[in-house]
Formats: sequence, C-alpha cells, structure tokens
Amino acid sequence: MKFVRQFNWISFAATLALIALGTVAIWSSGNARAETVFHGMWINNLTTAIFGLVLYFVLAAVDYRRFLELFSWPLYGLSLVMLVAVLCFGSEVLGGRRWLWFFQPSEISKLFLLCLVAALLGHDRFQASPLRTSFKGFLFVGALVGVPCLLILAEPDLGTTLTLVPAIVLMMFVAGVWRKGLVPLLVVGAVGAMAILGAVYEAEKPGVSPERREQILKYTPLKPHQVKRVKVFLFPETDPQGAGYNQRQAKNAIGSGGYRGAGIGQGRTNRLKYLPPAVSMNDFIFCVYAEETGYRGSLFLLALYAALLLPMCWVAAFARDLRGRLLALGFALLIFAHVYVNIGMSIGLLPITGLPLPFVSSGRTFLVTVLCGLGLVQSVSLHRDEGVT
Repeated sequence: MKFVRQFNWISFAATLALIALGTVAIWSSGNARAETVFHGMWINNLTTAIFGLVLYFVLAAVDYRRFLELFSWPLYGLSLVMLVAVLCFGSEVLGGRRWLWFFQPSEISKLFLLCLVAALLGHDRFQASPLRTSFKGFLFVGALVGVPCLLILAEPDLGTTLTLVPAIVLMMFVAGVWRKGLVPLLVVGAVGAMAILGAVYEAEKPGVSPERREQILKYTPLKPHQVKRVKVFLFPETDPQGAGYNQRQAKNAIGSGGYRGAGIGQGRTNRLKYLPPAVSMNDFIFCVYAEETGYRGSLFLLALYAALLLPMCWVAAFARDLRGRLLALGFALLIFAHVYVNIGMSIGLLPITGLPLPFVSSGRTFLVTVLCGLGLVQSVSLHRDEGVT
C-alpha cells in the first residue's frame, strides 16, 4: 500500500514521543507553581497537540504542489496583515507586542514564509529565469523575506528572526539564487556578528569607563536589553543576582541532574523556584527536563530530535521536484535552529534569547505551527511520485 510504504514513520514516531515528553515536562513545571491555573497547562498542551495532529494529517493528505500553488501567496499576504495588526492592536507583554488575542502571528508567519519561498524558488519559471542567478533575483527574494522579518523585529522578537533567516538562506542556496555573491555575503555576515560580539566584549569588560563604553556601543545595532544578554553570556559572573541569575540557575539545574536525574517532579531547582517560574515552562524548560531526567534523559531527547530531523533530510533528498526539497530542508533547519539555540542558551553556549524548544516548551501557537509544517513535509514524502512520468 502506497500510504504505508511512503509514510515517514520514523519522523512521525519521534513527533509523538516528543509530544509525550513535552507534556510530562510541562506537567512537572506547572505543578511547581503556586498558581493553580498552571497546574492544568499540560492538558492544554495535549489538546493543542491533538488539534495540531488533525491538521498534520489533513496537510499530509493534500498534494503539497497544489497547496503551494493555491495558498503560498495568500498566506504570505495574511502573515503581513497579522504582523501589522499585532504591532497596532497586540497585547504588550514584558515590553513586546507579540500576541494578537490568543496567538502569536510571528510563529505562524514562519511557516507561511517558508511556503512562499519554496513555491517561488522551486517553480520552473523562476528556475529558468536569468533572475535566479543575478543580484536582482537576490534583492527580490530578500525584499519578500525582509518585510515580514522587519515587522517581527519591530515587536521586538530577534530570536524568531535568527531562526528564520538561516532556513531562508539555505533554501536560496539550494535553489541557486545568486550563489556567487551569496556565499561571500554569508562570510561578511559571520565576520560582522563576530565584530559585534567583540565590540560588546570591549565595552563591557571590567575597567572600561562609561564614556568609552557608550562610544563603542553606539556603533552596534543591539538594543540595551540585547547588550545586557550578550554581556551575561561573555561575563556570566558579573551580575549573578541580576541579569545573570537565569543563566546561573539554568546551569545549576542541568548540573544537579547528574547522570540519572532527580526524578519526574522532583527537581529541586524547579520545585524551590530557583529557576524563575515565568520561564520554567517555556524558554528554560530544558533545564527542568534535564534536572529531572539527567544526562541520559537529555541524550534521549537529542536522539528523538535526530530521529525527527534526519528523515526530513531524507525526504528532501528523494523529493522529485525542487519545491518539495526546499520545503523539507527549510523546515528541518528551522526546527534544528530552535533546538540548537534553546539548548545552547540553557547550557551557556549562546546568549539568552526567548525561543521555545519544539514540542517541549509550553506554547500553543508554536506547537500547531510545527505540526502543520511537519504535515507538509509528510505530504512531500507521500506525494513525491504523483505527476512524475
């Protein structure tokens, strides 16, 4: 049977396992809070996952080619409308406007933007056009991507943009968009990022006068709260009870888990609220999970992510058209970026930024978005032979 033969069972099994682990982690983190409203968050996560799985199978059953042809541009337009609306009417939480009623438009926009880029760059007309290999083609794609990215940055939400841009760049490279200039541009970008990191280091190292600090930082594009996060990353012991508190407690939680872990619901850092409850269910939930399951539990979690992502790369490798290949690769890198950044900031390898851990962090919009994206990747696997002679 075609469905059984071409269905990506490994990736789907990893998805279910990650949902189960995430539900348990949210239950443990929620029960450590004094507010009873958080005790049932695991139920919300589970019901959201069920809803997302329904959409997963609906999108998997639809031919992704037809879906991209009909909906990529309308969904892109919808994402722009939502991103503008959240800046005008969204709820302000912790200094940012990211919520529009009960959902986050920036999360949904990531999937819509990946669909547009896959549909545009993978289309035969674009591939046959001289625009593909020219600088004008790069500017055209860059403008399409840049508008929603700038709106997301205005919320402000730097973390979302940092995970989205690498996926778009990979899709552009695979599609052959201005490769002779794209690679040098990436090198320049990497050098620029290192220069910004070095500037913050020079400005924030001990002994620098306030005047010198201000003079250096005025040449960086970072906002004050972003500079503070980079400073904590570079000098974690400078403010252990202030800006560096979350980072220090995150490392303590992970280290205290040891090899076996403290047991589900028994993490001391979580139960005693050394790790602030405001971030324990989302941005720093890996710390809760690592403390309770230990090193072996963390390795198992990483193995599940590998079981999720590697089959997606296999789907991309065996896709019969470029649109399917781009969609699978772009979404795989998006998920990888979320995992890498979230866990990296938890263990002190990256500056702190507000990014959820796929399937594990509490976040209904992101969970549904990821499941919809995986459903489209599943469609690439199921329908790859259709229309091929």
